[in-house]
Amino acid sequence: MSTENPTHLSPAMLRQAFGSFATGVTVVTALDARGNPVGLTANSFSAVSLEPPLLLWCISLTTPSFAAFRDCSHYAINVLSADQEDISNRFANPSADKFAGLEWTPGAGGAPVLAGCIANFECANTHGYPGGDHLIMVGQIAHCRVNLDAPLLFFASKYAALQP
Repeated sequence: MSTENPTHLSPAMLRQAFGSFATGVTVVTALDARGNPVGLTANSFSAVSLEPPLLLWCISLTTPSFAAFRDCSHYAINVLSADQEDISNRFANPSADKFAGLEWTPGAGGAPVLAGCIANFECANTHGYPGGDHLIMVGQIAHCRVNLDAPLLFFASKYAALQP
């Protein structure tokens, strides 16, 4: 076990270490205060509880859409399939309309549910907890869909796919 003092951990070292954990890729979507769809790519997603059905994800305090997600009544977690790398990139970068030409339907609270994903979770925005430079968002799952297909993975700053 390392005894390195955590105050000496550089952000670059932490990013590399965190990147050694292969994760699935999600796009989190919601409606802002004006009813416009917002979304971002996130891999900080985890199951919390089966009863009640809860999940969590984390959002940076400096994300342009931070207030929209913090204040929304509902959001959707869209778990991307291996062939949705372009959608991940679209929502990972700033753009005027990330939803242009994208197939989606309104879910719980109007949150956009993206088509073609291997899973979608429609959630009530129930709790937010401070977590350093992020807010830990906990949602109660109102509805979910699953389509077990090849997932889009992210490892060491690169995309990968895993066959089911």
